[in-house]
Amino acid sequence: MNRLNPTVPADQYLADSNVLFYLNDAVIQLLEHKEEYNQFGVIRYFAEYFSSVKNSNHVLFREFNYIQATPHNRASFIRVFWKCYRQIGKSGDLLSMLEYRSLLQLLCPDFPVVLVQSAARIAVMDDTIDCLMSFSDFLYAFQLQFYYQEFLDCVLVIYQDLLAGKSPNTVIVPTSTSIEQIPSVSTEENNKEERPQDGVEPSTLVQCIDALCDRSKHSHPPRSCMREILNQTDRISYYSFLMSLAKQEAINQTIGVLPSKAELLIDPEMDQELDKLIAQIVVSPSSNSSSSAVGGLKEVQKKASPRRNIHHRRRMEVESDGSTEETDSSEN
Repeated sequence: MNRLNPTVPADQYLADSNVLFYLNDAVIQLLEHKEEYNQFGVIRYFAEYFSSVKNSNHVLFREFNYIQATPHNRASFIRVFWKCYRQIGKSGDLLSMLEYRSLLQLLCPDFPVVLVQSAARIAVMDDTIDCLMSFSDFLYAFQLQFYYQEFLDCVLVIYQDLLAGKSPNTVIVPTSTSIEQIPSVSTEENNKEERPQDGVEPSTLVQCIDALCDRSKHSHPPRSCMREILNQTDRISYYSFLMSLAKQEAINQTIGVLPSKAELLIDPEMDQELDKLIAQIVVSPSSNSSSSAVGGLKEVQKKASPRRNIHHRRRMEVESDGSTEETDSSEN
């Protein structure tokens, strides 16, 4: 989140940092669960709430409207998804779109399937979304789709106008658009056979995208990245453009959450903890260690119900190492 800068006007800082949004949510949470929070004090509650926001743990098990409400929330949710499921990538498992949807909905129960479908299309470059995908391919595609959702929706509208044969002068560059205005995945599938050509001229597309960046209030990828991709080919399709964007290191640096692909699965501390756990199970297979571990997991799952907010007295928190730790705010 943005730090207070004396040179930035107060109104601009409040708008850029979304402080009022978080303050409003903190008050709502306090009023809804005041019986719990009154036991250890309002001041401590607000301290824990904003500490959670700062550490990017505040989006866990929250509703979709909350996690997509601010750029910081979106980046935090991408981080949580990466940290929670990094071992899937490390094991080399390939998962389907439906399986990634299930993983996302464990963290956000009402996460919309349409965004998962869009991310899957980027990962497989508009091939059938039933393809199995690696964790890293899906993660970078999901980061692009989720963080820049509104901007990409506008780009899709522009792309479809150009594909329909409209001249750049008649293409309407939207400043914002609703999900309902974007053709659904099934509609796009039905229209594939009717498309007269594969892709549009990059020079025309970049001209329209520049105009969109000038007018849109939504976050967008660095213009230099988009121009670099569009200058490398004679024709380009929408999903090939997004796939190339998803692989750009500058996207990671701009959002500031994911490392490079080479470092995505590196986590020595987590590896050591897993090795210790596996060693305990292997050394004492007849002991109660495995059963107690299972019992512990069941207890964690029970207490990590999405119905409970992470600011409750007993909550699940995703730490920086990707592990989950149960904390009791009543303990000193």
